[in-house]
Amino acid sequence: MAAVWACLIGYALGNISNAYLIGKVFLKKDVRKFGSGNAGATNAIRAFGAKVGIVVFIMDVLKGVLAVYFGRLIHPEIGHFLAGMFAIVGHNWPIILGFKGGKGIATSIGVMLMINPTVAMIGFVIGFGFAFFTRTVSLGSIIGVSIAPLIVIFIRPIDIRLLIFTLVLSALAIYRHRSNIVRLLKGQENKL
Repeated sequence: MAAVWACLIGYALGNISNAYLIGKVFLKKDVRKFGSGNAGATNAIRAFGAKVGIVVFIMDVLKGVLAVYFGRLIHPEIGHFLAGMFAIVGHNWPIILGFKGGKGIATSIGVMLMINPTVAMIGFVIGFGFAFFTRTVSLGSIIGVSIAPLIVIFIRPIDIRLLIFTLVLSALAIYRHRSNIVRLLKGQENKL
């Protein structure tokens, strides 16, 4: 039962759409009516500007952090993995927004910061580097999350649960970015 609670709390935290709430409450705008139509930090930057987008990013990171924190309290062995994963799922497919959320990168960073800060920071630095130099956030996001399992493999001893977790996390990120990948391959992806 504790594992179920960890999943539910993670999903509930993931449902807190900071891009949508900040847009609606403070700016009287719906972030989903701009740019990509996603309720995430990157689209918040496009819709509302860099300052608001950075606030959204930080708050999305924090909900990942909180999910893992509460998950660990509820079920010390696997609660952090479950709550973290469901926070990302809740961000990507929030029931309160008709299952149309963001792409989960900021929340994934928050989750990984709590589960393994080394993997999180290496992935973030590499992903940010690609995004900065190419001005293509989706490319940096895909690379930053996708290399997480590779980073885990090089950390000794290898943590099999962490490896499986990062593989699932990477698969989620790639799936959510599938339309971006098509545009990247065609050379048609939007730059920030």
